[in-house]
Amino acid sequence: MKRDLMLILGLLAAAGVVPFFAGDYWIGIGITLMMAIALTHSWSILSSLSGYVSLGHVVFYGLGAYVVVASWGALPIAVSLPMAALAAAAFAFVIGLPVLRVRGPYFVILTFGLAELVKFSVIAIEAAQGKASRLILGTPELGTLFFLMLALAAIATLLAWGARVTRLGHGLRAIRENEAAAETLGVPVARYKLTAFVLSAAIPRAVGGVMALRATYFEPIQVFDPMLSFSMIAMAIIGGSDDLRGPVVGAIFLGVLSEMLWANAPQLYMIILGLLLVIFVLFVPEGICGRLPRPAAARR
Repeated sequence: MKRDLMLILGLLAAAGVVPFFAGDYWIGIGITLMMAIALTHSWSILSSLSGYVSLGHVVFYGLGAYVVVASWGALPIAVSLPMAALAAAAFAFVIGLPVLRVRGPYFVILTFGLAELVKFSVIAIEAAQGKASRLILGTPELGTLFFLMLALAAIATLLAWGARVTRLGHGLRAIRENEAAAETLGVPVARYKLTAFVLSAAIPRAVGGVMALRATYFEPIQVFDPMLSFSMIAMAIIGGSDDLRGPVVGAIFLGVLSEMLWANAPQLYMIILGLLLVIFVLFVPEGICGRLPRPAAARR
């Protein structure tokens, strides 16, 4: 797994030359790709390792965008982004205590409902202030946003790697296999689940803040779009949810597919995405990375 970490970090470092040679179009694609890697890695910390599949991770992304937009002009981005991440961790800690008490499909439905509740709460707050949307002026250049997103992708990769190789990761895998047995054997189930939930929430909120500045326009319906949560799951499943390389491979795969079809045939893109999910869940549950050969030394 250390070999995989070095490979991913090397690819991210190589991507750092993009703003120096590419135009705005390719920089924009790079930002989207880094966003996908960061979000999918953060989602995998909780859902891939523990088996608690979250359909509501977009709530952290949307709240991060809202915090950065609401504080834009009053706080520098160097303050608002860390503040958004810390606020996400605090929010995840508070809601994680009751939310993580339910399991299976009930947890999936509950996380989806929580995201919708927060979305309409933000809409109500904005409506009470007489605002339906916000225009963001004076945002950083695309190159600056690219490097911010690249840093978030690297941090998310390190967090996902750390969660996998430490005692936390081993405990989360035990919870995924049999939570009752893990608790009987002394695994601190509640603490491990809450820790993973808090860790997985911080990166999406910072990512949401950067993407709000990238869009230069804030609208709650867009930043709390449930499709973002579905995209995280799709990238993890297609790439390989239990492999550190999975989010990167899944993000590149769906990024290329989206770039080819989304602008001209969005409905066809959604049909193909749905078919791919069915195929991978039924026939390739280990994802693309699960079928990739490894060097003999890595297998040993």
